[in-house]
Amino acid sequence: MSTTFQLDTATSRANPTPAPMKRLTVPAIQRRKKDGVTAEPLVMLTAYTARQAQLLDPHCDLLLVGDSLGQVIYGLPSTLPVTLDMMIAHGAAVVRGSYHSVVIVDMPFGSYEASPQAAFASASRIMAETGAAGVKLEGGQAMAETIAFLTQRGIPVMAHIGLTPQAVNALGGYAARGRSEAEHAKIVADGEAVAQAGAFAVVIEGVIEPIAIALTEALAIPTIGIGASAKCDGQVLVTEDMLGMFERVPRFVKRYADIAGMIDDTAAKYAEEVRARSFPGAEQTYQPK
Repeated sequence: MSTTFQLDTATSRANPTPAPMKRLTVPAIQRRKKDGVTAEPLVMLTAYTARQAQLLDPHCDLLLVGDSLGQVIYGLPSTLPVTLDMMIAHGAAVVRGSYHSVVIVDMPFGSYEASPQAAFASASRIMAETGAAGVKLEGGQAMAETIAFLTQRGIPVMAHIGLTPQAVNALGGYAARGRSEAEHAKIVADGEAVAQAGAFAVVIEGVIEPIAIALTEALAIPTIGIGASAKCDGQVLVTEDMLGMFERVPRFVKRYADIAGMIDDTAAKYAEEVRARSFPGAEQTYQPK
């Protein structure tokens, strides 16, 4: 999406209003990797709401509306129950709340695997109803035909290989991938296949580091690491994980804050003041003139 955008704050808590500017585009993201090198790594975080997008947008190159929202927002046990309607609703909110980053929306489980035609029907809905710049789908060689089908019809695709959460049942869990020679070879082949099919970038998740480095060096498209390597062309994390919102997070997550602790302390202080009848005070109530 290459439009300028400014939020209407007349009926919104969203202040201050960001200054309009040119939104980054998929080709601009691709051009960051030149002659196999990305001088300035790509920054990507997940976002699920308009306000979250506003806060993250100035610092990111890409915002991912991940199907991780199933666990983060809805408390589901995995990403598998997430629906296309859920992704579209949150995708549209993130686009409304951002003005700089390339917004990518995950295609949820069951919305694209059946055939390239089924994938196009789902992806075209996402693009039309959210205003996002592209979609992300999981799978390597098995999805190459679908990636080619979508990209040839004007839908930018970010691929996702390695540890693919939608295939957790087939993989047998969330352990790091690529420890066996066969699995190592498959992940490398998956990366090559999605790049050849036309993906503009590829997320490499939960693989042993040498695989991520080899793919980053071999592929012309940017690699986005998550549990992979600092040598990837960019990085992505689930925002709530890196903010310290959850007690249990994957090994590859670095907590940059303790927002959960801050919320707990603040809610406790609020509860104490309500029970002591010290809130609301005169400054929070309306008195007769």
